[in-house]
Amino acid sequence: MNVKLQLLALIAKQPAFHQLRTVEQLGYITALLQRNDFGIHGVQFIIQSSVKGPKYIDLRVESFLQMFESKLYEMTSDQFKNNVNALIDMKLEKHKNLKEESGFYWREISDGILKFDRREVEVAALRQLTQQELIYFFNENIKAGAPRKKTLSVRVYGSLHAPELKEETSESADPHIVHIDDIFSFRRSQPLYGSFKGGFVQMKL
Repeated sequence: MNVKLQLLALIAKQPAFHQLRTVEQLGYITALLQRNDFGIHGVQFIIQSSVKGPKYIDLRVESFLQMFESKLYEMTSDQFKNNVNALIDMKLEKHKNLKEESGFYWREISDGILKFDRREVEVAALRQLTQQELIYFFNENIKAGAPRKKTLSVRVYGSLHAPELKEETSESADPHIVHIDDIFSFRRSQPLYGSFKGGFVQMKL
C-alpha cells in the first residue's frame, strides 16, 4: 500500500504542477506530495492562490484527478517500468549523513512501526508491483468518487475571498461533508483517537 501511494505521487507530481500551476495558474505555490502522519498515509495537494477561492480550488483538484485517471490508463508499460525504477533508485540511495540516517530510524520509533528494513522490503514490493495493481489502487482510494476515499480539505480564506466564506457557511449542508469548526473536539470524537502507536500519542489535546 505504501509503495503504491508513493509511486502514484511520483507519477502525478509533474502533471499536477503543469495543469494546476502552469495551465490553470491557480497559484504560485502548487504542489502534490505524499504524506505520512504517524502511519496514516495520503496524497496532499497544496495550493496557495490569490485569484481563486478554496471551494473552486477543491473542484479543480477533483477535475485534475479525473484527467490524471486517463493518463494513468494510457501509460505504456515502459513508462510504468521507468517510474518504478526511478522510485527504487531513490529508495536505494545511501543516507547522505548521520543526521539523515538517524532521522530514518527515529521516524520508525516515533511512529511505533519499527520497520527498520523498510527500504529493502519496499523495494522488493515495487519489483513485484504490476501496472494493473497500481490502477486498481488508484480507482479504490484516490480517483474522484473512489469508494474508499476520505478527503480532508483545509481552507484558508484571505481578505479577497471573505465574501465566499460567508456564502459557503450559509449554504445548505452537504450530507457527505462534515464541517469542522472545533478541531480538538472533532479529533476527540473519533473512535480511533488515541489508539495509534508511537511516542506522540500521549499528547491528547
